[in-house]
Parts: sequence; C-alpha cells; structure tokens
Amino acid sequence: MTSDDSTPSAALRTEALEQLLVERGLVDPAVVDGIINTYEADIGPLNGAKVVAKAWSDPGYRRRLLEDGTAALGELGFIGTQGEHIVVVENTDKRHNVVVCTLCSCYPWPVLGLPPSWYKDPAYRARVVREPRAVLSEMGLDLDDDVEIIVRDSTSEVRWLVLPQRPAGTEGLTEEQLVPLVTRDAMVGVAKVAAP
Repeated sequence: MTSDDSTPSAALRTEALEQLLVERGLVDPAVVDGIINTYEADIGPLNGAKVVAKAWSDPGYRRRLLEDGTAALGELGFIGTQGEHIVVVENTDKRHNVVVCTLCSCYPWPVLGLPPSWYKDPAYRARVVREPRAVLSEMGLDLDDDVEIIVRDSTSEVRWLVLPQRPAGTEGLTEEQLVPLVTRDAMVGVAKVAAP
C-alpha cells in the first residue's frame, strides 16, 4: 500500500489485473512469465554487456557503434521493439553521460532488458536533470568537479546507450572475459565499470 494505505501499490494493482485476465482466459500466465524471463535474462543487460565488450576489444566496431548505434547493434542481432533508433555515447575522463526519460520510461530494451524501477521513478526523472551530480552521488557514483555531466533524455524516437569507460587493468582480458564486468547501471550512466 501507499503511505496513506488508501490506494493499492502499482505492484498490487498489476497482480490483481493479471489475476483477472488469467481467470477470464485472456492471458496464459506461462506466456507472461516467459516474456518477463526473456527480457530479464535473455534480452536483458547481457546483450548490452556484449556490445560494450566488443567495442572495447574491436576499435572498428567501437567506431561504427558511436557513428550509428542502431546499425552497429544490428550487426550483433540486437534490434527490435524499443530499439528502433539507439544512439551510443561514450564516457571519458572528462565527460560523463547519464540517461533518463523525463516523460515516461523510454529505454533500449533490446540491449538493456526491462528498465529498473528507479529509472521510472518520478524523483529520478526530475532530479537527474536538475542536479545530476547529486543524484549520481546518492547512487554511489562520485565524479570529480572537472568532469562534465551530460544528461541524455530518451524519447520514443531516440533511446540512448552509454559506452562506459573500460576499467584500468583489463587490457589483457578477452572480449568474453570483459562481458561479466559490464553492468546495466554503467550502460545507463549511473555507475562505472569496476575493475575485476
């Protein structure tokens, strides 16, 4: 329940709606569970991590990814609904990108899976635009004062993906070894990739 206990939470309303649809034979719960699992496990952040690891390992792919994210993601088969036009931006020592959708929760599903609850939260959506450094710090990412923070606003026309910096000490790792290091939060820009 919400804080005043008068309105059911979104989770409870969703569960009740699903139960009604199942009872009326309009929805198969196994199909719903399968779709959720696909986006959480198969299509989820692992796809984005593969993209980042390839970009770190293959300079040609990195260049193509930054020039035309949608086409480069398509090379790896990561296209589809909510991924029709994805722009990739790179974090550097002096520039840090962070992604938000101020209107709703536009998000590049083919490479990041389902958006986390904090991404959809009105407080994150409003505050990260006004005070990105404070929000990032609250999420555990403290950036030096001389690092420029650019807030990228996803829309239904353009979704953003952050190419995080490759951590020091990973130069000898293969593309496959790099994949597990990359997190969803780093590809949204609210975290950095930690060295192993």
